[in-house]
Amino acid sequence: MKIAFYSPLKSPNHPVPSGDRLMARLLMKAMRLSGHEVEVVSELRSFVREPDGEDAQTLKIAAEAERDKIATTWATGETPDIWFCYHPYYKARDLLGPVLCRDFNIPYVTAEASYSPKRNTMGWGAVQAELLADLHFAAVNICFTKRDHDGLEKADVNIRCAMLPPFIDACAFAKILPSPTRYRLATVAMMRPGDKLSSYQALANALKTVPSDLPWTLDIIGDGPEREAVHGFFNEIDQSRIIWHGEQKAEKIADILSCASLYVWPGHGEAYGLAYMEAQAAGLAVIAERIAGVPEVVRDGETGILTDPGDVKAYADALIKLMTEDDLRQTMATNARHFATVERSLENAAITLNKILKNLPEQTS
Repeated sequence: MKIAFYSPLKSPNHPVPSGDRLMARLLMKAMRLSGHEVEVVSELRSFVREPDGEDAQTLKIAAEAERDKIATTWATGETPDIWFCYHPYYKARDLLGPVLCRDFNIPYVTAEASYSPKRNTMGWGAVQAELLADLHFAAVNICFTKRDHDGLEKADVNIRCAMLPPFIDACAFAKILPSPTRYRLATVAMMRPGDKLSSYQALANALKTVPSDLPWTLDIIGDGPEREAVHGFFNEIDQSRIIWHGEQKAEKIADILSCASLYVWPGHGEAYGLAYMEAQAAGLAVIAERIAGVPEVVRDGETGILTDPGDVKAYADALIKLMTEDDLRQTMATNARHFATVERSLENAAITLNKILKNLPEQTS
């Protein structure tokens, strides 16, 4: 099939790396693996910080012009078989696809759409209503987590949903044989405000309570606008224990992870966290918090340990446990590698996604 791919929050071609960009690329790769022709149909970014105002009005005008441009192209050539929208939500609605799909009678599909009722009382009520109408119109809304699936179902029981568990292309990680160094910890995360900054602080606070006689080190891979604040969180820790790598390419990240023995990241606000999947593909047991979508990608007691949110002592205890209990850590590491490279592989995801796209139900007009 010919698939028009659109990501209103961040294009797959965006220059700044992120989990959103990576998943957009993975979805396109999975569809191409099944033989579909996939092209990014628009680079229009529909993100707005407020529901109305000058930015929203400017975006509305830009979206109308973009729809007209796409419609003109389709009117004189071949139309796609599917419009595939990745990650629409209240701050980044798909202002193109639903209208074009109605006009050209094309199936509309979303992936990782989310709906948050609490936003209705925060000035986003009208936008949320339009988003809900888009999701109701879709032939199917592909959910990566039970959390998102239940959220859509609760918002409208008639919304059509399908499940596709989070996945990765584990090739770069699977081809490297793990050579873990005991007590060597690693984490990969952007240094930006909000949940990322909060997770860095939680990690630093837990490490401060680990007995000093345990000779742990921590590889930190990542960079961003909150670099100074992140460094500050670790100031009270012996700096010889911390290795700052900055932003790195996938191949280098795979090399660093393959030499570590534990992946540590609390995961505040993570939708699921592809970095967890990559770490497990590299053969690392994970220590995270049982929060947001993290349990969708880390199996507590099997591929790692999940602790209660905000419990610094429990997190530190988990660190100590897996640093000192070799057999348990190695068992979890083996389970983690199989989980990420086999169960959640790109190839398996491509099969599941292809079945969904090949069996689309009739969408609501």
